[in-house]
Amino acid sequence: MDVRRRFGNAGESLAAEYLKSEGYVIVAKQRRTRFGEIDLVCLDGAEVVFVEVKSRRTKTFGSPEESVTREKIQRMARSAEWILREECWLERPWRLDVVAIEYDVDPPKITHIHEIDMPSDTW
Repeated sequence: MDVRRRFGNAGESLAAEYLKSEGYVIVAKQRRTRFGEIDLVCLDGAEVVFVEVKSRRTKTFGSPEESVTREKIQRMARSAEWILREECWLERPWRLDVVAIEYDVDPPKITHIHEIDMPSDTW
């Protein structure tokens, strides 16, 4: 496994621990669909939450959450719909979240962005 993948996995593990401490139930990690990968699939009560985890060692290229592009959000929404269909969760409420982790401070700074805006032309 390369260094970037290990760093990404470490960020996803930290994000999962953070979400668990906030009362979320982790349903799946690195869930693949034909549209891409959802880092974490969680339950926040009855709501299904699809989480993109972004980690940065420095702010040289901006904050982690700034790297979540419109195209990434579109792929996340398509993947979410795919998973909702596969799991027979179409009637459940759902949302897309981002957990951003900054490793340039100790302890790492975690920012949880609830319900990111989906572009109107997502589908």
